[in-house]
Amino acid sequence: MSDLDFSKLETLSVSIDQHIAHIQLSRPEALNSMIPIFWHELPATVRKIDEQSAARVIVISSQGKHFSAGMDLSVFTQMGQDFVGEPGRRAERMRRMVLELQDSFNALESVRMPVLVAMQGGVIGGAVDMVCAADSRYCTQDTFFTIKETEIGMTADVGTLQRLPHLIPQGLVRELAYTGRNMGAQEAKESGLVNQVFDDQESLLAGVMKIAAQIAGHSPLAVAGCKEMINYTRDHTVADALNYMATWQTGMFQMPDIQEAMGAAKERRKPVYEELHKNISGMQRK
Repeated sequence: MSDLDFSKLETLSVSIDQHIAHIQLSRPEALNSMIPIFWHELPATVRKIDEQSAARVIVISSQGKHFSAGMDLSVFTQMGQDFVGEPGRRAERMRRMVLELQDSFNALESVRMPVLVAMQGGVIGGAVDMVCAADSRYCTQDTFFTIKETEIGMTADVGTLQRLPHLIPQGLVRELAYTGRNMGAQEAKESGLVNQVFDDQESLLAGVMKIAAQIAGHSPLAVAGCKEMINYTRDHTVADALNYMATWQTGMFQMPDIQEAMGAAKERRKPVYEELHKNISGMQRK
């Protein structure tokens, strides 16, 4: 996959319009289960969008009745075939594999632009890991969430148990993890996991795209700063986060975007902001 050519993706469909990148899980006939190549395509896609500063917000949705059935059986089969050899070396390899899977969803958190997820139907197993790494979540009335791993004899290991306790009450996280029961859309809304519940998939996508458009209309530097600070604050003390905020503002607080915002408001027009620089190492050659 080079530059912004997403035509060869096997598990995703990507479009970019009006500063909004729309990524769809595109295997509805297989309930958008996460086959091995998915774990490479998703992080590569979101990071490519970030590298090229190709959008100001990313929306992830899916085709079909269900958002995603989670980890595909083929991944477990592949892992089972690799589960051989001397125990210490086998364990070291397993650790690297789990870290690689985790990194696929870490990408949603580490890119500079917000990631919004629009869900319908089942959000199962690995799909819960994925959506927990997004900035905001939205769903339809028929959506349900399941930490399926417990039911199949394993502990969820790709982010659910690390991120979900920051999103909903600890006691509820523990109940969902220990029992593996379904949590419906209304319970998810009441607990704070999702921001809004929509009647159907059409109104869901329209509503989320409207929110995405609001985000895309703001200074990409200001929005990226919000994401950076919120993520940092979650993982640090208030004192540390305030200190980091002050340091951030020392370099990032500049007048052009503020002047543009004030000028646009005065002239009753939409502000026009410069895009962020590409997120590419200065050591890379074009």
